[in-house]
Amino acid sequence: MTIKVVELSERTWPAFEKLFGPNGAVAGCWCMWFRKTSPEYKRDSGEVNRQDAVDLAVAGEPVGLLAMDGQEAIGWVAVAPRSVYHRLERSPIAKPADPDEDLSGIWSVTCFYIHRSARRGGVARRLLDEAVRYAVRHGAWILEAYPVDTNGVKTSSGELYHGTLSMFTDAGFTVVDRRGTRRALVRKTVG
Repeated sequence: MTIKVVELSERTWPAFEKLFGPNGAVAGCWCMWFRKTSPEYKRDSGEVNRQDAVDLAVAGEPVGLLAMDGQEAIGWVAVAPRSVYHRLERSPIAKPADPDEDLSGIWSVTCFYIHRSARRGGVARRLLDEAVRYAVRHGAWILEAYPVDTNGVKTSSGELYHGTLSMFTDAGFTVVDRRGTRRALVRKTVG
């Protein structure tokens, strides 16, 4: 398998849509969960979320990256400025360690989606490496994420959409704070 990583755009939207399928990956999400408040998301789940994602891609907004095997998308990572992820403002997992911190140069990796046929093949790690480069090219000085600590225990794919703690630490991210028993806030200074 030869993987090429590309930005979500109007041109790559059809591959993204095929990867996510008719349900938008999970329950009509279309990777809009973190971009909307809870009431907005409940109101918009499904077709409205799909159209909002299309609009972002067409506008050239940073949304995320696709892992492509030929013409087929086999993986996805959402990466964008932290400020566009409205759900993070109230999240106990994502709250900054310092409430007075300037968050303007921070980008977030919020979600991975790997096609079942490509799991356990290093696709998520490749997407993470490219997400770092992508964020740097767009002016980020810190990249953060909110991964799951599996403690080496096999975990269902539905629980791993944030990525695993070991994948992030292996990629040079540092644990800023443990958030409960299975979650962490991790960061990597990139700029």
